Amino acid sequence: MVTIFEKIINKEVSATILYEDDLVIAIKDKFPKAPVHLLIISKKVIESFQEIEKNDLSIVGKMIEVSQKLAKEFKIEKAYRLLTNVGEDAGQSIFHLHFHLLGGRVMSEDVID
Repeated sequence: MVTIFEKIINKEVSATILYEDDLVIAIKDKFPKAPVHLLIISKKVIESFQEIEKNDLSIVGKMIEVSQKLAKEFKIEKAYRLLTNVGEDAGQSIFHLHFHLLGGRVMSEDVID
């Protein structure tokens, strides 16, 4: 099944794209949980963080690099949360590797409140 992220990557669905290269695309979340809520998405279809293989580590490294770059651009580099959900019970609803970059407010101890 094709995910919404694949449709965004293929430009079949519109999104606010903040960064894009051959490995990663970053967009604004349509349903933000914080003043800054961005999604950093692997262009390669990897179901979840748990499914990352050794040859995918360069993709994950690029995702981290983009997360840091966007944190600076959005002026949240001193306080932000970077997370990924693995599996439905953890809140994963789109089975395509992505990180949530959240910031712009004080975060509670809850993962996402």
